[in-house]
Amino acid sequence: MKNSDNTMTSIDFRLEWRSEDAIHTEGFFGQEINVWRDCLPMGIYEALQEAGPGDAFHFQYNPGEIVAPHQRDRIFTIKQSQFDRCGRGDVMIEPHGGRYYPKGILRDIPNVFRANIEPFRCGDVSETGITVDFNHPLANRKLAVKVSVRDVWAKTKERGGTCNAWLDRLTEGPGMQVRWNGRPTEFFSQNAFRREDPTIDSDFYGKPRFVQHIDSQAKEVIRNVYSRLLKPHMDVLDLMSSWESHLPEELALGDVVGLGLNQAELDANPRLKQGIVQDLNAHPVLPFADGSFDAVLCSVSVEYLLRPFDVFSEIARVLKPDGLLAVTFSNRWFPTKAIQVWRETHELERLGVVMEYFLHQERFDRLETFSMRGLPRPENDKYYGTFWVSDPVYAVWGRRATADASR
Repeated sequence: MKNSDNTMTSIDFRLEWRSEDAIHTEGFFGQEINVWRDCLPMGIYEALQEAGPGDAFHFQYNPGEIVAPHQRDRIFTIKQSQFDRCGRGDVMIEPHGGRYYPKGILRDIPNVFRANIEPFRCGDVSETGITVDFNHPLANRKLAVKVSVRDVWAKTKERGGTCNAWLDRLTEGPGMQVRWNGRPTEFFSQNAFRREDPTIDSDFYGKPRFVQHIDSQAKEVIRNVYSRLLKPHMDVLDLMSSWESHLPEELALGDVVGLGLNQAELDANPRLKQGIVQDLNAHPVLPFADGSFDAVLCSVSVEYLLRPFDVFSEIARVLKPDGLLAVTFSNRWFPTKAIQVWRETHELERLGVVMEYFLHQERFDRLETFSMRGLPRPENDKYYGTFWVSDPVYAVWGRRATADASR
């Protein structure tokens, strides 16, 4: 079936762009799109007319063509008193360079109201003032958009009262992961690594937790990411491992070693050749020789690291030159064990937190980030009906630099 005025369609949108430090791909799945009614840019709208499943189209956009163009007057300085440090109830907020905050915490700014949750970027912070940037995070970027038609079906009823702007949804958030003016984002000041539950993790994970950390659709997205990055016969370290494997089942690997916090969970993981119990927060030194692995993976666990820079340094040590480190995560975690900066930041901004882990010691290069949002939640998932979309997936990966700048 082809698109027409009497059909609905599902479309996989991909946004591709580059920053100074990485290549970025953002995915967004539009589940029910009315090509005739919804808002789509000219070019995309025309291409989708009479398009059918499997058809794909590529578009290139200059800065400012699909997001608001960069404007110098949207960067300005406010007084320290105009930043409401009590903007989120009883949680005190301090301004940090490069971080994002909701506009509603600002005082006495024209057309900004208390309930405004649109993010703005904090730039330079001094004793006398704060630079704020109201520009879209992608305002200065060249953007590529790929549109792939997944399905088309006959419209059974008219949808009234709503009109979706799909590229607005695609570009809402991407760009927040990169540095402001090339300077490291101030994620790690004050109590960034504080947790609600400060007890040792070996106590928390003393009993096995055979729970689903993300839904099956999100797991499939992670497996697809790893399938693209891993090669047959690679030796892999599954860091902060558990009872479930996120490795693609059809991929024949070499030795797969899991390092986690509970032996029963590791024993239940079908892909592990060996399972080692170790608390990285208590002892961040990996028990492996230099250059032991072709790839290190960390799935839905990076938000628990208290000493991430030490751990990433150790990962670089145990990787072979040009070896892969891939980190994936979602927006679900054990809340009392996640670090404070993770709980405070926007979902897309957390990609920037992980990027800073990669960039800190200059031992990784060829960084890439990936996000996937909007996929349908599986009907057999326990949260189906409460949440209609699948858990989002975010990923950062890079390669062990062949010229190690830290040595």
